[in-house]
This record gives sequence, structure tokens and C-alpha cells, in this order.
Amino acid sequence: MTNFEDFKREAFAKDPELKKLYDDLELEYSIIAQVIQKRIDKGLTQKELAKKAGTKQSAISRLEAGNANPSIAFLKKISKALGSKLQVSI
Repeated sequence: MTNFEDFKREAFAKDPELKKLYDDLELEYSIIAQVIQKRIDKGLTQKELAKKAGTKQSAISRLEAGNANPSIAFLKKISKALGSKLQVSI
């Protein structure tokens, strides 16, 4: 049985386009992972985070599921509610 890293390496070797698509999503999934980890570290439910951020639980759920294209303003609200600072660089 191979682990996920082995699976990815083999799949990317067979299909370079898959590697490109995966890499293109890296930023989005990094943001999602950071939000989820911070929320869990703070002991907050999605509903509690939503209340602190002034939004609905469904908006947090969509963000965490990768089914949203959040604005910078929304990410700032989430960051503030998590006691963090949003940093963007180019």
C-alpha cells in the first residue's frame, strides 16, 4: 500500500497537467488549512467563528470546504475573529 505522497508522485509523473492543476490550487488549500487549524486551535465551532466574524455558519462551511471565492475583506474578518492578522504578499 502506498501513501498519499507516493500516489501523488506517480500520478503527477503520468499526467503533468494534473500536477499543474494541483499546484494552481496550492494557495487556496493553504488558506483553508490555516483557517481550519486556527479555528480548531482556538476551540471554536464554525458557528462560533461565524458569530465572532459577523457572518453565517454556512459561509464558514463553504470557505472550509473550498466552495467559496472569499474576498480579502472577508478573510480579514475571519482572521480578526481568530485573533490573527491577514498577510498578503506578491
